[in-house]
Amino acid sequence: MHVLSQKLKEVLYSVLPITLIVLLLNFLIIPLETSLLIRFLLGSLLIILGLAIFLFGVDICITPLGQLMGSALAKTNKIWIIGIGGLLLGFFICIAEPDLHVLAGQVEFVTSGLLSKLRIVVVVSIGIAVMIALGLIRIVYNLSLRTFFAIVYGLIFLLALFTSSEFLAISFDAAGAATGALTVPFILALAAGVAALKKDSLASEKDSFGLVNIAACGVIISVMLMGIFSKTDEITASLDYSIAQSSSIIAPFLQNLVKVIPEILLALLPLFIMFLIFQKISFKMPRKNVNKIFKGFLYAFIGLILFLTGVNAGFMDLGSTIGYELASLDNKFYILIIGFILGLVTILAEPSVYVLTHQIEDVTSGYVRRKFVLTALSLGVGCAVALSILKIIIPGLQLWHFLLPGYLISLLLMYIVPDLFVGMAFDSGSVASGPMAATFILAFAQGAAAGTEGANVLIDGFGVIAMVSLTPLIALQILGLMYKIKSRKGGVTADGKDS
Repeated sequence: MHVLSQKLKEVLYSVLPITLIVLLLNFLIIPLETSLLIRFLLGSLLIILGLAIFLFGVDICITPLGQLMGSALAKTNKIWIIGIGGLLLGFFICIAEPDLHVLAGQVEFVTSGLLSKLRIVVVVSIGIAVMIALGLIRIVYNLSLRTFFAIVYGLIFLLALFTSSEFLAISFDAAGAATGALTVPFILALAAGVAALKKDSLASEKDSFGLVNIAACGVIISVMLMGIFSKTDEITASLDYSIAQSSSIIAPFLQNLVKVIPEILLALLPLFIMFLIFQKISFKMPRKNVNKIFKGFLYAFIGLILFLTGVNAGFMDLGSTIGYELASLDNKFYILIIGFILGLVTILAEPSVYVLTHQIEDVTSGYVRRKFVLTALSLGVGCAVALSILKIIIPGLQLWHFLLPGYLISLLLMYIVPDLFVGMAFDSGSVASGPMAATFILAFAQGAAAGTEGANVLIDGFGVIAMVSLTPLIALQILGLMYKIKSRKGGVTADGKDS
């Protein structure tokens, strides 16, 4: 219980800032409906409880399970088993990711069903499965991560030339949503499990990271291909904005609870079944350990239900309301600065950010401190949201105006930063775009697009998750450069070892 109380304390410090910001906005700039504000406060409470319980479940279940499965696949040393195992694990984990279902539902809604939720989920899951399989093969056969990223992003840039603006925004947003609260802990653990079998400790450290972003690249490629072979001229978007008029406070929570429970059950069931299969043929863990895994699943199940119910019922309506009201003000400085601040603090409430930053600290034996990683991520995501709002309020600015130079800078940086920081940085981009980005921040951007004359909800309202995924790549690699300079002065390598 000490671990659970520690998680609760950490999460409390993370969610409080965004709660205080919303309260200040209510009293100083945009008075909010009382029922909407109460729902937000109740949602905050559920998020705090749910996130703490979920992270506790991740520690005792999802992480060790991913590491065990990764090790079991790598020990076979057979490329076809690793490939098929990666395909199956990637597909079943992704197809059940709650964040992906949220985004796919929003795309289906604003396109009036022309892009169905099922179609998006299946296409994305296939893309992520293929790239996880290739990523695991890369780790086992010591292929260069830099070369891998150079080839994959080269293909993405090429496909972008033939992809419409609508699908460009959706593809990068889907990549962020697909690497969410459930997939990230598992993929990180899977990579760590495979990399841990390497005799070279430095190679093991650097190969523990990178797989999450490799998986995200698979999403971008698959959605772009879907766009290229689809009739994109038929796709239109609309978002009938209205401030929540319902005086009901409890009803939205009950409605979302009923909706979320089967989604989370679907999310965890494939992983649970895979555990039983691996336990039978490979793990053969004692009963005590099996019971611990079962408890971990239960904690993760309860935690995700509370978290997503709080986010969906308490945060999304409020996010779009704040975005709409701020965009309607004559002074656009307010929405820019508040967008930056919201980005700065929402990243702290992302479940996967906790998992990644703790793994970074553990893998580097404390050399790379999680507080420095969190600071870099916060600044990066703050800039991402502000730039996304800038794109909405300034006619002519397009998503590729930011993505193209941003990814080029990221790819150039990876050749001068330490190996360890390359994988960390690219993983952090995918990790930063979790449930809070897929719901609150996306709703904020869509509200801003709806409230801005001349803005397109599909092109301008989407794309914010893409920006949230991009800026941490640059922020973390700049942090890597700082560590590189520090290591030269201090007589240690940039991976934290004595020189």
